[in-house]
Amino acid sequence: MKRFGITVLPEYIQHEGIAGVLDRLEDAGVNAVATSPYVMAPADEATGSREPPRDAGAGEVRLLDRPLWGGRRELWVRTAPSFPVQRSRYEGLRYQPPPDDPLTTEAGPVIAEFLRAARDRGLRTYFQIQAAIPPAYRVQFGGPTGDDIPLLPDGRQPAERVANQGSLASPHIRGYQDALIGDLLSHYPELDGIRFDWPEYPPYKIDSAFLDFGSHAMADAERRGLDTARMRSDALRLYQRLHGELTDDWLAAHSSASSWTALLDELPGVSDWLAHKESLSLDLLAGFRRRMDACGRSDMELAPSAFPWPWSAVSGMQLGNAAAVCDTVAVKLYGMHWAMMLHFYGTQLLAANPGLSEQALVHWLVRLLDIDDQPRDTLEAYRYPGPDQPHPVGAEAQRRKIRIAESAGDGKLQVHILAHGYGPTDDVVTRAGLAWESSTAGIWINRYGYLNNEKLSRIGAIVQASRSANEE
Repeated sequence: MKRFGITVLPEYIQHEGIAGVLDRLEDAGVNAVATSPYVMAPADEATGSREPPRDAGAGEVRLLDRPLWGGRRELWVRTAPSFPVQRSRYEGLRYQPPPDDPLTTEAGPVIAEFLRAARDRGLRTYFQIQAAIPPAYRVQFGGPTGDDIPLLPDGRQPAERVANQGSLASPHIRGYQDALIGDLLSHYPELDGIRFDWPEYPPYKIDSAFLDFGSHAMADAERRGLDTARMRSDALRLYQRLHGELTDDWLAAHSSASSWTALLDELPGVSDWLAHKESLSLDLLAGFRRRMDACGRSDMELAPSAFPWPWSAVSGMQLGNAAAVCDTVAVKLYGMHWAMMLHFYGTQLLAANPGLSEQALVHWLVRLLDIDDQPRDTLEAYRYPGPDQPHPVGAEAQRRKIRIAESAGDGKLQVHILAHGYGPTDDVVTRAGLAWESSTAGIWINRYGYLNNEKLSRIGAIVQASRSANEE
């Protein structure tokens, strides 16, 4: 059956109760659910982190649709593992799980109970965890240290990243993930799969797209026989060209795929660097698969998430490669992030290239990223949308990304479309409906906290009407 999954983070299981959440999912026709291996409690600003996440400040406008403790749509929280960590698994590793916390004992069992109850109702069950951000339980929590921090071609660390990602080549991060997978599978036999978020280099900002030239990545490249000096110098040359050499005429001359092919021919080290990122992403995923198999779970679904084209060209996550080790991939259709990324890129490029026309740059970025059907004229038009603002993305642009993703999967793995529940009700329902109707294998929606009852009901009606029509 075509997949209709929703990510329900633990705080809602705690706050609304297992039966309440599952009743709503079942009424909407959901047949898969993902959660995460932590539990949550309210905190203060000094000791907690903001829920929902800040997204490097751009997402501070975000509010939850489903209120949490005290009826709040934004709050400060703390978390703890939902299971008693087997610390011997992590002995000698650079990264360690969080310290023991009474919250684990008090609230942790609800996650296993939720997974069992979901399976009893016929839903497939998943954990969603981070691929390269220890301790990996929760998005925007934790991060790498020391030489595990990925570097730019000039040796700098990127500033204020949205995703505090570690180097995909780090043996320390890979060792921690191996231990974590074993720990989770020993505690949660109810799981049908694990959804790894960001098994790539998330290109939310320009600097984040120019990773990874850290010591681990360069050592790996040298082992593969790559010319790391050329990779570094050519990537740096491209970075410099974008930061100080752009003109309106240059933008006009580089608005087609063929023009970028010619540019990469001039800088062969850039092609080597991009291909190396693909190798690192695939190696990371292959390691996850080996670890699952070693734990006796060759049946478990390896189900990473991925950026859509063209971001996948610089993130390292290529669906054709992933088919060798993954069962499914969920490709993100996050309109608020598409707008945010265009705004981040445009702001940085305008500042670095005096005399560049804002309108020409915005139109060029819209075409390059393919996020809208009719380009708007200003960066302000692509600012991170507020909770009551429709996402500034085009319907045909979304359909093109779905077609490209499914084509890249080449029938060798199931490609699910990952829609987002953030935004005004009509806009969310329209985007989710488009994803459902345009996809072959189905959709996930991230996340329950942004899905009020009306959104759930209306999206569920689209899904169930489609299923009924297919049965006739």
